Amino acid sequence: MKSSLVESIKSLPALPKTIVEMQQICANPEAAINDLVQVVEKDPMIVANLLKAANSPLYCFGKEIKNVSQAVSLFGMSMTRSIAIGNSVRKLLNVDMEPYGVSSERFADISNQQAVLMHNWYSKIDRRKMENLFLASFLQETGKIIIASDIIKEDLLFNFKSEIETTNNIPQVEFSYVEETTATVTAAIFEHWKFDETFVEMIRFSDTYQKAPEEIKEYATALNIVKTIAPVNAPFSDQSITFGLRKASDAGYDHEMLEDVVDNVMDQLGIVADY
Repeated sequence: MKSSLVESIKSLPALPKTIVEMQQICANPEAAINDLVQVVEKDPMIVANLLKAANSPLYCFGKEIKNVSQAVSLFGMSMTRSIAIGNSVRKLLNVDMEPYGVSSERFADISNQQAVLMHNWYSKIDRRKMENLFLASFLQETGKIIIASDIIKEDLLFNFKSEIETTNNIPQVEFSYVEETTATVTAAIFEHWKFDETFVEMIRFSDTYQKAPEEIKEYATALNIVKTIAPVNAPFSDQSITFGLRKASDAGYDHEMLEDVVDNVMDQLGIVADY
């Protein structure tokens, strides 16, 4: 890995104490939802982000969520942790996404859309796998923050941004500039933060899922399909959806069921289908 990327990852600050505590609670089989609620309530920023997500039309809870206890009960422990980590990580890394042609807010929205798409899709396949994939899909684009920073430092912004705007293969463009892709950089970030090895590896192989070890191949494939349908430069475009559905079909998924899920998510987002 490029020395500048390695140094950026090594210099990352530690995760906030609240996130570490949430991780410990979610890893404890004897922990209860109330244990998580007590930790979340200590952090006003996490509370605000959690309630914002709970009241988003993306999750269709159908009623106003006014407190942390309601939100955690509806999301469950795993999804609550995912939403908290996702927002905390982006805040921690001081996002500047201009090389990818999006604002930090838009980048956060697309990451959230990928996670919602994964949630709605894999809830119909395997709920236990969905919980693992929800966190990974929420965080799998994190490496773009480090890559964007490197592109800016190397004064490559204009050329990189121009290529990203028109490509249907973002990893290929990334590799041509920094000799890594978002998947490998993201994996290195969460390896640095000592996340579970399976979580790290499913992200690491999400750009090269055909080469993934058998035990994580399904996870890596699902992550790739979701980010193909909702890439940062053209989420839910005609072309992106077509490519994603084709990958799903080739991988043995029920692509018609996925197409229905995509339609439902687009309805929730207010996107008009053109395919």
